[in-house]
Amino acid sequence: MSTSLADTIRQLAIQYYNDTVELRRHLHQNPELSFEEETTSQFIQQQLTKLDIPFKSGVAGTGIIATLTGKSDKGRVIGLRADMDALPISENTQLPYQSLNKGVMHACGHDAHTASLLATARILKELQNQWTGTLLFIFQPGEEKFPGGASLLLKEGALDHPRPELILGQHVLPEMKSGHAGFKKGMYMASGDEVHLTIKGKGGHAAMPHNLNDTVLAACQVVVALQQIVSRIVPATIPAVLSFGRIVGNGATNVIPEKVELSGTLRIMDENWRAVVKDKIRHIATTTASSFGCQCEVDIKDGYPMVYNNEAVTGQAQKWAREYLGDENVEEMSLRMTAEDFGYYTREFPCTFYRFGVKQPDGDTGGLHTPQFNLHEQSLETSSGLMAWLALNFLKTDQTTY
Repeated sequence: MSTSLADTIRQLAIQYYNDTVELRRHLHQNPELSFEEETTSQFIQQQLTKLDIPFKSGVAGTGIIATLTGKSDKGRVIGLRADMDALPISENTQLPYQSLNKGVMHACGHDAHTASLLATARILKELQNQWTGTLLFIFQPGEEKFPGGASLLLKEGALDHPRPELILGQHVLPEMKSGHAGFKKGMYMASGDEVHLTIKGKGGHAAMPHNLNDTVLAACQVVVALQQIVSRIVPATIPAVLSFGRIVGNGATNVIPEKVELSGTLRIMDENWRAVVKDKIRHIATTTASSFGCQCEVDIKDGYPMVYNNEAVTGQAQKWAREYLGDENVEEMSLRMTAEDFGYYTREFPCTFYRFGVKQPDGDTGGLHTPQFNLHEQSLETSSGLMAWLALNFLKTDQTTY
């Protein structure tokens, strides 16, 4: 693709930058929780109407899919995705556009994702007579809450007609310098399942443990025993984490409770071993508790699948990103054990899920999912322009299978 078109996209991203910032700040001030994004959805629909881009609303509840064709609809179909929801966090940034909704905050950058995709749509609408094919702008609800808006959207068949050949998604990264982007071929983010265990036995006076079934001791041994799954059962070549962050006994210094509850998370980078590990958790937890005369109820709630970036799609995107941003501004990403419902898309379509840097020049960015998260807004120029550039390159390539 000609360098002149890349320059044109850069110029448009700069030209629309102030408007993009305004969009992001409006969204940031008015965050809404997962599957409650009614006002957010209406705002996006208003912006799409201004751009004269047709859309379908009510997707997976509050989601929107906008459709833009070029000078001809003959050609490829490419999906571009942004998530819309916020988190149940009380903001503490003291920004003039701080959240107006008490206890709700865009602490994961979804406001930036949505504003960026609107700006990308604006750029591509401006260049509509320079490309052929169809672009789907997917404004997805509920990424932060199980079962995930992506799973519901796909279950509804919202991407069946037309069906995209591939889907691109992007996400903020506070550790990365603004103006940079990062890519990772193959396995990138882990699946995420919730593990809930309830140890039950005969409680009573702690001074007479011989008359009881010590649920606390059983729970401790269950946690220790389950740690052997990752260290001794899962192959060392497969990244996996099993962590327990909650234990509730409600006994006392001299009371062994009748019930102890444990809650944790399972993260793994292999879907086959994911199933194996869940079976092992059930077996080890129940048999270990039984050895102490207790029973163990196991409830594993299936979460998001792993994010697997198609090697060919990601390789092409990375190459084109270097052309747009410069080699020095494109990074190789590391594996992340965090989860994302974009994994549902990667199971059904060739996809790439990449990162764009939002680090403040002074480093005072805050972390994702914290009350202090405050991204560098100049990054919106990169995020909007880069996605437009990648979309046009994928539309113009002849490859139709991956």
